[in-house]
Amino acid sequence: MQSVARNVPAVSAKRGFAALLILALSLVSAPCTAEVYPLRPVKIVVGYAPGGGNDIVARFLAKKFQEMTGQAFVVENKTGADSTIASNYVAKSSADGYTLLMTGMGGFTIAPALYAGQLQYDPIKDFVAVGTVARFAYVLATNSSVPARTVDEFVAYARANPGKISMASAGNGSAPHMAGELFKMMAGVDMLHVPYRGQGPAMTDLLTGQVHLLFATAPGTIDYVKTGKLRALAVTTAARAEVMPELPPIADFVPGYETSQWYGLCAPKAVPEAIVATLNKEINAAIADPALRQRLEALGGEPLPGSPGDFGKLIAEETEKWAKVVAAAGLKPE
Repeated sequence: MQSVARNVPAVSAKRGFAALLILALSLVSAPCTAEVYPLRPVKIVVGYAPGGGNDIVARFLAKKFQEMTGQAFVVENKTGADSTIASNYVAKSSADGYTLLMTGMGGFTIAPALYAGQLQYDPIKDFVAVGTVARFAYVLATNSSVPARTVDEFVAYARANPGKISMASAGNGSAPHMAGELFKMMAGVDMLHVPYRGQGPAMTDLLTGQVHLLFATAPGTIDYVKTGKLRALAVTTAARAEVMPELPPIADFVPGYETSQWYGLCAPKAVPEAIVATLNKEINAAIADPALRQRLEALGGEPLPGSPGDFGKLIAEETEKWAKVVAAAGLKPE
Protein backbone atom coordinates (compact mmCIF):
# COMPACT_ATOMS: atom_id res chain seq x y z
CA MET A 1 0.00 0.00 0.00
CA GLN A 2 2.86 2.34 0.80
CA SER A 3 4.45 1.82 -2.64
CA VAL A 4 1.15 2.60 -4.37
CA ALA A 5 0.73 5.76 -2.30
CA ARG A 6 4.28 6.86 -3.14
CA ASN A 7 3.56 6.52 -6.91
CA VAL A 8 0.44 8.73 -6.86
CA PRO A 9 2.25 12.09 -6.82
CA ALA A 10 4.55 10.90 -9.62
CA VAL A 11 1.64 9.85 -11.85
CA SER A 12 -0.24 13.11 -11.11
CA ALA A 13 2.86 15.12 -11.95
CA LYS A 14 3.22 13.34 -15.30
CA ARG A 15 -0.43 13.93 -16.14
CA GLY A 16 -0.18 17.57 -15.12
CA PHE A 17 2.88 18.06 -17.31
CA ALA A 18 1.12 16.41 -20.26
CA ALA A 19 -1.91 18.68 -19.84
CA LEU A 20 0.29 21.76 -19.70
CA LEU A 21 2.17 20.62 -22.82
CA ILE A 22 -1.11 20.11 -24.76
CA LEU A 23 -2.35 23.54 -23.64
CA ALA A 24 0.91 25.20 -24.68
CA LEU A 25 0.87 23.54 -28.09
CA SER A 26 -2.75 24.60 -28.69
CA LEU A 27 -1.92 28.21 -27.82
CA VAL A 28 1.06 28.22 -30.17
CA SER A 29 -0.67 26.46 -33.06
CA ALA A 30 -3.63 28.87 -33.38
CA PRO A 31 -1.71 31.98 -34.50
CA CYS A 32 0.63 29.88 -36.62
CA THR A 33 -2.31 28.55 -38.63
CA ALA A 34 -3.48 32.09 -39.38
CA GLU A 35 0.06 33.23 -40.27
CA VAL A 36 0.53 30.54 -42.91
CA TYR A 37 -2.91 30.98 -44.50
CA PRO A 38 -3.64 29.85 -47.14
CA LEU A 39 -2.64 26.21 -46.76
CA ARG A 40 -4.66 25.02 -49.78
CA PRO A 41 -6.36 26.48 -52.89
CA VAL A 42 -8.77 29.36 -52.31
CA LYS A 43 -11.97 29.79 -54.34
CA ILE A 44 -13.11 33.27 -55.46
CA VAL A 45 -16.75 33.04 -56.52
CA VAL A 46 -18.07 35.43 -59.18
CA GLY A 47 -21.79 35.84 -59.79
CA TYR A 48 -21.49 36.73 -63.47
CA ALA A 49 -20.30 35.08 -66.67
CA PRO A 50 -16.63 35.16 -67.69
CA GLY A 51 -15.54 38.35 -69.42
CA GLY A 52 -17.54 40.85 -67.36
CA GLY A 53 -16.02 43.47 -65.09
CA ASN A 54 -16.55 41.46 -61.92
CA ASP A 55 -14.92 38.40 -63.49
CA ILE A 56 -11.98 40.31 -64.98
CA VAL A 57 -11.12 42.02 -61.68
CA ALA A 58 -11.41 38.69 -59.83
CA ARG A 59 -9.00 37.03 -62.26
CA PHE A 60 -6.52 39.91 -62.03
CA LEU A 61 -6.57 39.60 -58.25
CA ALA A 62 -6.43 35.78 -58.22
CA LYS A 63 -3.34 35.78 -60.43
CA LYS A 64 -1.60 38.34 -58.22
CA PHE A 65 -2.56 36.50 -55.02
CA GLN A 66 -1.08 33.30 -56.43
CA GLU A 67 2.17 35.09 -57.24
CA MET A 68 2.32 36.60 -53.76
CA THR A 69 1.37 33.55 -51.68
CA GLY A 70 2.48 30.61 -53.83
CA GLN A 71 -0.99 29.11 -53.35
CA ALA A 72 -3.67 28.69 -56.03
CA PHE A 73 -6.60 31.13 -56.12
CA VAL A 74 -9.29 29.80 -58.43
CA VAL A 75 -12.14 31.87 -59.90
CA GLU A 76 -15.47 30.04 -60.09
CA ASN A 77 -18.41 31.55 -61.97
CA LYS A 78 -21.87 30.91 -60.49
CA THR A 79 -24.17 32.94 -62.69
CA GLY A 80 -27.82 33.89 -62.37
CA ALA A 81 -30.28 36.29 -60.71
CA ASP A 82 -27.89 39.25 -60.77
CA SER A 83 -25.25 37.42 -58.69
CA THR A 84 -27.65 36.52 -55.87
CA ILE A 85 -27.08 32.80 -56.52
CA ALA A 86 -23.35 33.24 -56.00
CA SER A 87 -23.88 35.40 -52.92
CA ASN A 88 -26.18 32.82 -51.34
CA TYR A 89 -23.67 30.05 -52.10
CA VAL A 90 -20.82 31.88 -50.37
CA ALA A 91 -22.98 32.96 -47.42
CA LYS A 92 -23.72 29.27 -46.74
CA SER A 93 -20.10 28.13 -47.24
CA SER A 94 -17.64 27.18 -44.49
CA ALA A 95 -16.25 30.23 -42.72
CA ASP A 96 -12.63 29.12 -43.08
CA GLY A 97 -11.36 31.68 -45.59
CA TYR A 98 -11.23 29.27 -48.52
CA THR A 99 -14.44 30.46 -50.22
CA LEU A 100 -14.65 34.17 -51.01
CA LEU A 101 -17.07 36.35 -52.99
CA MET A 102 -16.08 39.02 -55.49
CA THR A 103 -18.80 41.57 -54.87
CA GLY A 104 -19.87 44.60 -56.84
CA MET A 105 -22.25 47.49 -56.39
CA GLY A 106 -24.75 45.94 -58.81
CA GLY A 107 -25.90 42.65 -57.33
CA PHE A 108 -24.80 43.10 -53.74
CA THR A 109 -26.15 46.41 -52.46
CA ILE A 110 -29.09 46.81 -54.87
CA ALA A 111 -30.47 43.26 -54.54
CA PRO A 112 -31.73 43.55 -50.92
CA ALA A 113 -34.23 46.23 -51.96
CA LEU A 114 -34.98 44.97 -55.46
CA TYR A 115 -35.58 41.39 -54.28
CA ALA A 116 -37.05 42.33 -50.90
CA GLY A 117 -38.25 39.25 -49.04
CA GLN A 118 -36.87 36.88 -51.67
CA LEU A 119 -33.19 36.65 -50.71
CA GLN A 120 -31.95 33.84 -48.50
CA TYR A 121 -29.05 35.93 -47.20
CA ASP A 122 -28.35 39.40 -45.85
CA PRO A 123 -25.29 41.16 -47.37
CA ILE A 124 -24.51 42.84 -44.06
CA LYS A 125 -25.43 40.19 -41.48
CA ASP A 126 -24.18 37.11 -43.38
CA PHE A 127 -20.88 38.45 -44.73
CA VAL A 128 -17.73 40.09 -43.47
CA ALA A 129 -16.18 42.77 -45.66
CA VAL A 130 -12.57 41.91 -46.51
CA GLY A 131 -11.47 44.78 -48.74
CA THR A 132 -12.17 46.91 -51.79
CA VAL A 133 -10.19 46.39 -55.01
CA ALA A 134 -11.16 48.99 -57.62
CA ARG A 135 -13.67 51.64 -58.63
CA PHE A 136 -14.98 52.31 -62.16
CA ALA A 137 -16.75 55.48 -63.26
CA TYR A 138 -19.77 55.53 -65.54
CA VAL A 139 -20.13 58.10 -68.31
CA LEU A 140 -23.34 59.96 -69.13
CA ALA A 141 -23.33 59.54 -72.92
CA THR A 142 -25.87 60.79 -75.47
CA ASN A 143 -26.19 60.51 -79.23
CA SER A 144 -26.01 63.53 -81.53
CA SER A 145 -29.79 63.93 -81.68
CA VAL A 146 -29.80 65.30 -78.13
CA PRO A 147 -29.24 69.09 -78.27
CA ALA A 148 -27.20 69.33 -75.09
CA ARG A 149 -23.46 69.64 -74.52
CA THR A 150 -23.45 70.02 -70.74
CA VAL A 151 -25.37 68.42 -67.89
CA ASP A 152 -27.18 71.71 -67.22
CA GLU A 153 -28.32 71.87 -70.83
CA PHE A 154 -29.43 68.24 -70.71
CA VAL A 155 -31.43 68.73 -67.52
CA ALA A 156 -33.19 71.74 -69.07
CA TYR A 157 -33.94 69.76 -72.23
CA ALA A 158 -35.25 66.77 -70.23
CA ARG A 159 -37.50 68.98 -68.10
CA ALA A 160 -38.91 70.53 -71.25
CA ASN A 161 -39.63 67.06 -72.67
CA PRO A 162 -40.88 64.93 -69.77
CA GLY A 163 -41.18 61.24 -70.58
CA LYS A 164 -39.95 61.73 -74.14
CA ILE A 165 -36.26 60.96 -73.56
CA SER A 166 -35.35 57.26 -73.58
CA MET A 167 -32.68 56.06 -71.20
CA ALA A 168 -31.09 52.74 -72.11
CA SER A 169 -29.51 50.46 -69.51
CA ALA A 170 -27.73 47.12 -69.23
CA GLY A 171 -30.82 45.61 -67.60
CA ASN A 172 -33.44 46.21 -64.94
CA GLY A 173 -31.75 46.83 -61.59
CA SER A 174 -28.27 46.90 -63.14
CA ALA A 175 -25.70 49.43 -61.97
CA PRO A 176 -26.13 51.63 -65.10
CA HIS A 177 -29.90 51.55 -64.61
CA MET A 178 -29.55 52.63 -60.99
CA ALA A 179 -27.14 55.40 -62.01
CA GLY A 180 -29.88 56.69 -64.29
CA GLU A 181 -32.64 56.36 -61.69
CA LEU A 182 -30.50 58.24 -59.17
CA PHE A 183 -29.96 60.98 -61.77
CA LYS A 184 -33.70 61.18 -62.50
CA MET A 185 -34.48 61.46 -58.80
CA MET A 186 -31.85 64.07 -57.94
CA ALA A 187 -32.11 66.17 -61.11
CA GLY A 188 -35.90 66.10 -61.13
CA VAL A 189 -36.33 64.76 -64.66
CA ASP A 190 -38.68 62.18 -66.13
CA MET A 191 -37.13 59.75 -68.63
CA LEU A 192 -38.33 56.47 -70.12
CA HIS A 193 -36.23 53.47 -69.06
CA VAL A 194 -35.42 50.98 -71.82
CA PRO A 195 -33.66 47.87 -70.43
CA TYR A 196 -31.38 45.68 -72.56
CA ARG A 197 -29.52 42.45 -71.91
CA GLY A 198 -26.14 44.02 -71.35
CA GLN A 199 -24.33 47.18 -72.39
CA GLY A 200 -23.48 45.89 -75.88
CA PRO A 201 -27.00 45.93 -77.34
CA ALA A 202 -27.84 49.12 -75.43
CA MET A 203 -24.81 50.82 -76.98
CA THR A 204 -25.81 49.63 -80.46
CA ASP A 205 -29.21 51.27 -80.17
CA LEU A 206 -27.70 54.44 -78.71
CA LEU A 207 -25.39 54.73 -81.73
CA THR A 208 -28.24 54.22 -84.19
CA GLY A 209 -30.48 56.73 -82.44
CA GLN A 210 -33.06 54.27 -81.11
CA VAL A 211 -32.48 55.62 -77.58
CA HIS A 212 -31.17 58.97 -76.35
CA LEU A 213 -28.73 58.27 -73.54
CA LEU A 214 -26.89 55.62 -71.62
CA PHE A 215 -24.88 55.52 -68.43
CA ALA A 216 -22.02 53.45 -69.82
CA THR A 217 -18.65 52.15 -68.70
CA ALA A 218 -15.80 54.36 -69.85
CA PRO A 219 -13.82 51.75 -71.87
CA GLY A 220 -16.87 50.99 -74.00
CA THR A 221 -17.48 54.67 -74.65
CA ILE A 222 -14.11 56.37 -75.22
CA ASP A 223 -13.61 55.44 -78.89
CA TYR A 224 -17.15 56.50 -79.85
CA VAL A 225 -16.64 59.85 -78.14
CA LYS A 226 -13.28 60.43 -79.84
CA THR A 227 -14.77 59.74 -83.26
CA GLY A 228 -17.77 61.97 -82.62
CA LYS A 229 -20.34 59.18 -82.72
CA LEU A 230 -21.37 59.87 -79.13
CA ARG A 231 -21.24 62.88 -76.84
CA ALA A 232 -19.99 62.39 -73.28
CA LEU A 233 -21.36 64.96 -70.85
CA ALA A 234 -19.92 63.91 -67.48
CA VAL A 235 -18.75 61.09 -65.24
CA THR A 236 -20.68 59.68 -62.30
CA THR A 237 -17.87 59.73 -59.72
CA ALA A 238 -17.59 62.53 -57.17
CA ALA A 239 -14.37 63.77 -58.79
CA ARG A 240 -12.96 63.62 -62.31
CA ALA A 241 -11.94 60.14 -63.44
CA GLU A 242 -8.41 59.40 -64.60
CA VAL A 243 -9.65 57.53 -67.67
CA MET A 244 -11.48 60.64 -69.06
CA PRO A 245 -10.06 63.60 -67.11
CA GLU A 246 -11.61 66.17 -69.44
CA LEU A 247 -15.12 65.30 -68.24
CA PRO A 248 -16.58 67.03 -65.18
CA PRO A 249 -18.45 65.02 -62.53
CA ILE A 250 -22.25 65.18 -62.60
CA ALA A 251 -22.02 66.48 -59.02
CA ASP A 252 -20.77 69.81 -60.40
CA PHE A 253 -24.29 70.31 -61.78
CA VAL A 254 -26.41 68.05 -59.53
CA PRO A 255 -24.94 68.54 -56.02
CA GLY A 256 -24.44 65.32 -54.09
CA TYR A 257 -24.77 63.01 -57.07
CA GLU A 258 -22.28 60.14 -57.02
CA THR A 259 -22.17 56.53 -58.06
CA SER A 260 -19.63 54.13 -59.48
CA GLN A 261 -19.11 50.45 -59.99
CA TRP A 262 -16.84 49.16 -57.24
CA TYR A 263 -15.50 45.67 -56.62
CA GLY A 264 -14.34 44.04 -53.42
CA LEU A 265 -13.92 40.74 -51.60
CA CYS A 266 -16.31 39.44 -48.94
CA ALA A 267 -16.30 36.23 -46.93
CA PRO A 268 -18.81 34.29 -44.81
CA LYS A 269 -19.48 36.15 -41.57
CA ALA A 270 -17.60 33.92 -39.10
CA VAL A 271 -14.24 33.88 -40.92
CA PRO A 272 -11.47 34.45 -38.32
CA GLU A 273 -10.31 38.06 -37.98
CA ALA A 274 -6.70 37.01 -38.57
CA ILE A 275 -7.57 35.61 -42.00
CA VAL A 276 -9.58 38.74 -42.89
CA ALA A 277 -6.59 40.87 -41.89
CA THR A 278 -4.23 38.73 -43.97
CA LEU A 279 -6.46 38.95 -47.06
CA ASN A 280 -6.93 42.69 -46.67
CA LYS A 281 -3.18 43.19 -46.45
CA GLU A 282 -2.70 41.11 -49.61
CA ILE A 283 -5.39 43.07 -51.50
CA ASN A 284 -3.80 46.41 -50.68
CA ALA A 285 -0.36 45.08 -51.63
CA ALA A 286 -1.70 43.64 -54.90
CA ILE A 287 -3.40 46.82 -56.11
CA ALA A 288 -0.32 48.86 -55.18
CA ASP A 289 1.68 46.81 -57.69
CA PRO A 290 2.36 49.00 -60.78
CA ALA A 291 1.58 46.18 -63.24
CA LEU A 292 -1.83 45.41 -61.74
CA ARG A 293 -2.60 49.11 -61.38
CA GLN A 294 -1.84 49.59 -65.06
CA ARG A 295 -4.16 46.74 -66.05
CA LEU A 296 -6.99 48.21 -63.99
CA GLU A 297 -6.46 51.70 -65.39
CA ALA A 298 -6.47 50.33 -68.95
CA LEU A 299 -10.06 49.23 -68.26
CA GLY A 300 -11.01 52.59 -66.80
CA GLY A 301 -10.63 51.53 -63.17
CA GLU A 302 -8.83 53.08 -60.24
CA PRO A 303 -7.37 51.01 -57.39
CA LEU A 304 -9.42 51.40 -54.22
CA PRO A 305 -7.36 50.48 -51.15
CA GLY A 306 -8.84 50.43 -47.68
CA SER A 307 -9.51 48.48 -44.51
CA PRO A 308 -12.24 45.91 -43.84
CA GLY A 309 -13.98 48.59 -41.81
CA ASP A 310 -13.90 51.00 -44.75
CA PHE A 311 -15.49 48.38 -47.01
CA GLY A 312 -18.11 47.45 -44.43
CA LYS A 313 -19.09 51.12 -44.14
CA LEU A 314 -19.33 51.41 -47.94
CA ILE A 315 -21.58 48.33 -48.19
CA ALA A 316 -23.91 49.65 -45.47
CA GLU A 317 -24.11 53.12 -47.02
CA GLU A 318 -24.68 51.80 -50.53
CA THR A 319 -27.36 49.35 -49.36
CA GLU A 320 -29.26 52.18 -47.69
CA LYS A 321 -28.77 54.51 -50.66
CA TRP A 322 -30.07 52.11 -53.30
CA ALA A 323 -33.01 51.04 -51.14
CA LYS A 324 -34.22 54.65 -51.30
CA VAL A 325 -33.75 54.79 -55.08
CA VAL A 326 -35.54 51.45 -55.64
CA ALA A 327 -38.46 52.66 -53.50
CA ALA A 328 -38.65 56.06 -55.18
CA ALA A 329 -38.60 54.52 -58.65
CA GLY A 330 -41.01 51.73 -57.68
CA LEU A 331 -38.70 49.10 -59.18
CA LYS A 332 -39.60 45.42 -59.19
CA PRO A 333 -37.56 42.38 -60.32
CA GLU A 334 -38.34 41.10 -63.78
